[in-house]
Amino acid sequence: MDDYNDTAVITSEGLQCLIEALLNRSYQVVGPQIRDQAIVYDTLTDIDQLPQGWSDEQDGGHYRLRPRADGAYFGYAVGPHSWKRFLYPPHQSLWQANKDGDRLYFKDERPDPPRFAFLGVRACELNAIAIQDRVFMGDAYSDPDYQARREGTFIVALNCSEAGGTCFCASMACGPEVKTGFDLALTELLNEGPHRFLVESGSPAGLEVMAELPRRNTTRADLQAAWAVVENTRRSMGRTMPDTDIPALLLDNLTHPRWDDVAQRCLSCANCTMVCPTCFCSTVEDSSDLAGTTAERHRRWDSCFTADFSYLHGGSVRQSTRSRYRQWMTHKLATWVEQFGSSGCVGCGRCITWCPVGIDLTEEVRAIHDTSPKGKGEAR
Repeated sequence: MDDYNDTAVITSEGLQCLIEALLNRSYQVVGPQIRDQAIVYDTLTDIDQLPQGWSDEQDGGHYRLRPRADGAYFGYAVGPHSWKRFLYPPHQSLWQANKDGDRLYFKDERPDPPRFAFLGVRACELNAIAIQDRVFMGDAYSDPDYQARREGTFIVALNCSEAGGTCFCASMACGPEVKTGFDLALTELLNEGPHRFLVESGSPAGLEVMAELPRRNTTRADLQAAWAVVENTRRSMGRTMPDTDIPALLLDNLTHPRWDDVAQRCLSCANCTMVCPTCFCSTVEDSSDLAGTTAERHRRWDSCFTADFSYLHGGSVRQSTRSRYRQWMTHKLATWVEQFGSSGCVGCGRCITWCPVGIDLTEEVRAIHDTSPKGKGEAR
């Protein structure tokens, strides 16, 4: 065991002390709270802002909040937000040029990003952050803005106690238990006894913060209760992915009639890519003022579902909804493995929940698997 691994038990008072300890270290604490009838991530300073006593009901194209009687602070699955929006903002200025007489001055200095402390990061989301790390910092060509935000981030992870109706992280080996990549990890315990949290440190910084919290030593009963929470969540997944070689299955079935079927339902609205915690497509826009003295370049999120995204001189490469959906799904589940060494899907289920017509990624894979002329996905 590493010398920074330790466990302890805290109460709700200790959770508030955790937030205060992070604030005292000049972190901007971001965590779950209720807004616009959904659980979203935003800045918080007090545990009273957490969605205590609320859960979420999710299915294909369906999301509702519902009350729960046990007073859980983290008794929900995931909402429409992912942590990506803080590490890789939806809209970002890249540079500005100003004209003064005959001279043109470029300004590409951007303010230092805030030091984030994320509270309540699920296992699927930790895996999504790790995927984005590989995309933006995994080789010689790193994104300096992402890197600056990521390197200053403190992560308080959370072992899931609630599987949503569209969750399938267990099928993707991305949850529900957090294993690496965190500074502290919480497991909310609501069984016999007072409301409490098992806390595990995962870094020297996490151990330092944990030492400041009012706590007691961990008992065998606490460890067994935490294990039971994770196992119950694992058994209650709302969806499963077929147990097969998915990359081979999809790449062997690029002309499968199921692509036409899903294209008839897909609206090409890009909701699935906007809520996905790993999608990273973007576009660049230039603008200038009416006087012609100032020009700016911005980067904003884009999606492979838009016709303009694949536009080259003469027209769009992927003109049909069929080709765009197939590109998204085969990249996410197949060619991503060739690029980055893992699937691009972590099983969070957001793409299913927030699809207006309820298109289900797991159902589409299963339909191709069950009717594949290539032997139902055996490795090529």
